[in-house]
Amino acid sequence: MSSTRFKKDKEIIADYETQVKEIRNQLVEQFKCLEQQSESRIQLLQDLQEFFRRKAEIELEYSRSLDKLAERFSSKIRSSREHQQFKKDQHLLSSVNCWYLVLNQTRRESRDHATLSDIYTNNVILRLAQISEDVIRLFKKSKDIGIQMHEELVKVTNELYTVMKTYHMYHTESISAESKLKDAEKQEEKQFSKSGDLNVNLLRHEDRQPRRGFVRKIEKMKEKRQAKYSENKLKCTKARNDYLLNLAATNAVVAKYYIHDVSDMIDCCDMGYHASLARTFRTYLSAEYNLETSRHEGLDIIENAVDNLDSRSDKHKIMDMHNQVFCPPMRFEYLPHMGDEVCQVSAQQPVQTELLMRYHQLQSRLATLKIENEEVRKTLDATMQTLQDMLTVEDFDVSDAFQHSRSTESIKSVASESYMSKLNIAKRRSNQQETEMFYFSKFKEYLNGSNLIIKLQAKHDLLKQTLGEGERAECGTTRPPTLPPKPQKMRKPRPRSMYNHKLFNGNMETFIKRKKECPYSHSGFRSTDPTCCRELYQIHQSIRFAAAGDIPCAGITGGSQRY
Repeated sequence: MSSTRFKKDKEIIADYETQVKEIRNQLVEQFKCLEQQSESRIQLLQDLQEFFRRKAEIELEYSRSLDKLAERFSSKIRSSREHQQFKKDQHLLSSVNCWYLVLNQTRRESRDHATLSDIYTNNVILRLAQISEDVIRLFKKSKDIGIQMHEELVKVTNELYTVMKTYHMYHTESISAESKLKDAEKQEEKQFSKSGDLNVNLLRHEDRQPRRGFVRKIEKMKEKRQAKYSENKLKCTKARNDYLLNLAATNAVVAKYYIHDVSDMIDCCDMGYHASLARTFRTYLSAEYNLETSRHEGLDIIENAVDNLDSRSDKHKIMDMHNQVFCPPMRFEYLPHMGDEVCQVSAQQPVQTELLMRYHQLQSRLATLKIENEEVRKTLDATMQTLQDMLTVEDFDVSDAFQHSRSTESIKSVASESYMSKLNIAKRRSNQQETEMFYFSKFKEYLNGSNLIIKLQAKHDLLKQTLGEGERAECGTTRPPTLPPKPQKMRKPRPRSMYNHKLFNGNMETFIKRKKECPYSHSGFRSTDPTCCRELYQIHQSIRFAAAGDIPCAGITGGSQRY
């Protein structure tokens, strides 16, 4: 009986279900994280709206009121747990950084201005409200796509579970058929051995006929069990091949989701957020620059932070802060059943022809899908560029509102004819939302196509490796793959000596001369130094212990030796 313990069906299924459960829990936590991020942005935008609304009212007052306003929001931020985490890890999001700098700049404000108040009320606050609506809308659309991606992951894991169970079932039947075949062979050998012991001449004529019938019966039973074993072995091979192919496809889909799809989904949530927020802050900057040139130094700091508004950087910071949620899980490993040593796709007859045909079908299908998906990607890139053009329009310059030669009526007319007029707002937002809907439809189509391609490509690559396409093209034959060699045991290196004593103090001749004069020497030598005898005695003891227990001692030259 082999000492190797194979996992039972229940243990294999339990391990697989545990891994799938961990992935599902991770998917749930991803949505929670993205939802928290969306709520944090909405809260940030609400704080900004409240801030500028109050600032517009206080602009007519003196600098003391502005200091109180800034202090109010600063204390609120300092007491928040999110601020403490950011301060500890120094992982400030670019939008949050801009918010901090705006508060610092507010402390320096001291002059009232009616135009600045009008710009805050009719421009900045309205933009922030629009950004809040965009954040909610984009998060809902991204969440719908994320749910679909999660369902796809659950689907592929369920398919993998099904083919794994099928493989286990056929492998069990194959083992049973093999056992029955061995029993039949043993009975045949036993019958033949009995026949050889008997003398044929001693048997009566009437005893020969039943014995011949019994032999034919055993041979028929052996042939029947041999056919049953071959059939079950073929089914097991096909089931194992399907299991390995689905295993490769599942690992490819899971890896693609965690490496690419999650990042793309976060990009969808961030689409236009940083650009719109940058436009809002640039409107604020333009008003402040024209209001007072003495404030340029502080505003330059804010402008630098606005220039650094970067969705990619914020995305990386968010994923780093929650790395346990967004990191890819472990690959699904091949789980052999009941000592099955075959761990790769079998390309030998009778499944070789079927695999070759399947390989060519996959190759043709992949070529078509890649062309179609590339066209979708080009359309997606063009749509994204259109959205970027809409979201990065330079409409934040309000310098015309500070032309003092004009009357109040002319200033109001300039503001009404600007980008923030109701007619322009309705038209631009309608175009933006229509383009967004088209973009999300294409993004959904691209994800579905790329998922199908990655699954088929994984199966194609595994079949190509199994069938040996490189050698088949040159030699005209298909060489079946060889099984990987068994790992060899590594010999552990011998530990180095812990002792570093030098015998005879490194010089044997000098040592003997000193011992000749030692009066306490145990070997008859004489020495004027009482410590010499103690040294000699210690060396003698070390040599004696080394001979008894293989204790390392130092050689005359100081190198590590063993006696």
